[in-house]
Amino acid sequence: MKKIINLLIGTNNKGKLREIRALLPKNIKSFSVSSFKLKSPIENGKTFEENSLIKAKYFSKKTKLLCLADDSGLEIDILNKAPGIYSARWGGKNSDFSKAIKKVYRELDKKDKNWKNKKIKARFICALSICFFDKKIACVKGKVEGTISLKPLGKNGFGYDPIFIPRGKKVTFGEMPFLKKFKIDHRYQAFKKIRKFL
Repeated sequence: MKKIINLLIGTNNKGKLREIRALLPKNIKSFSVSSFKLKSPIENGKTFEENSLIKAKYFSKKTKLLCLADDSGLEIDILNKAPGIYSARWGGKNSDFSKAIKKVYRELDKKDKNWKNKKIKARFICALSICFFDKKIACVKGKVEGTISLKPLGKNGFGYDPIFIPRGKKVTFGEMPFLKKFKIDHRYQAFKKIRKFL
C-alpha cells in the first residue's frame, strides 16, 4: 500500500479530533469533516466496529478522501455494559455529556443503592476504521479497563472522562493532563494496532 499523505478524520467531536491528530504520524496531512460541513451519518451498527466503519465509508464517499473514523464509548458492567454504543446518545440530541453523566449515576442508583461502596467496573472502548469509499482497509479495537468514580472529577478531557478512573491510577481521565491521558487511553490502544496501516 502506498504511503498515506492526506487523511480525513471522520468525527464532529472536537475532543476526538484533537486526540486523533495528536496520535497521527507527522507526515500525514489531516482534514476534519467540519471543514467540509458534513453531518454525521446515522449509526445503526450493533457494535463499535460496525459504527466506525459506517462513518469511515460515509465520510470517504462524501469527500473522496481516505477516512479514519472512531466509534467509542463507555461500558459499565453492572449496567449490562450500558451505555456502550449509545454513549453519546445518553446525552440527548446535542450529546450533552453532563446530562449523560447524570444519567449514569441515576442508572447506578436504580441498579444498586449501595453502588458507592463497591468498585464499579467499567471500560472505555474505541474502534478505529480506515476506509476508502466502500473499501475497508483496517478496523481495530482498543480498550482501557477501570472503575467509575463516586462523582465527576476534573475539567480535562471530554465525554465521560470525569467519571472514569483507569486501572492502576488514583485519578479520573478528567483530572489527568491531556498528554498523560492520551498515552494510555482506549484511543491510544486502538491506534497502536492501526499504526501499521498509516
